[in-house]
Amino acid sequence: MRRIYFLVPNLSVTRKIVEELLLAKVEEKHIHVIAKRGTPLEDLPEANLLQKSDFVPAVEQGAALGGATGLLAGLVAVALPPASTVIAGGVLLATTLVGAGVGSWAGGMVGMSVGNRRIKEFEDAIEAGEFLVLADVASERVDQIEALIKQHIPQVEVEQTEPRIPAFP
Repeated sequence: MRRIYFLVPNLSVTRKIVEELLLAKVEEKHIHVIAKRGTPLEDLPEANLLQKSDFVPAVEQGAALGGATGLLAGLVAVALPPASTVIAGGVLLATTLVGAGVGSWAGGMVGMSVGNRRIKEFEDAIEAGEFLVLADVASERVDQIEALIKQHIPQVEVEQTEPRIPAFP
């Protein structure tokens, strides 16, 4: 799956594009609309906190950093005299897993409070009244969906990003 981003000038065109995406067999759970605060989206699928924040990348970074730190702590613990080499593998595994868990938790907490870096570049347009639509589509359908969008907005610039979309949003 790839997430594509594009700006739509008004609510009526946004509604038409979302309907077209639904007719093109893009599930509603894979379509997200972001608008200026206070703008009623009515029946359009609004982006939730996972799309609006940096939660997923922060969890990934936290797990990597925490796991590396846990591994280093395990190596230090094994190097100290009371630790035996017989339990060294268990100590290394345990400290790495605990470090990755704590890092994921801390990263997730930070990521929830930080806005999505990718959406920040669209903030001025959103504040000007445009609508940002995010659609998660299969990699082989990106060109087809882009052509569908261009039928309604010929000058649209479809931004393709995030080649890996997590399965849970």
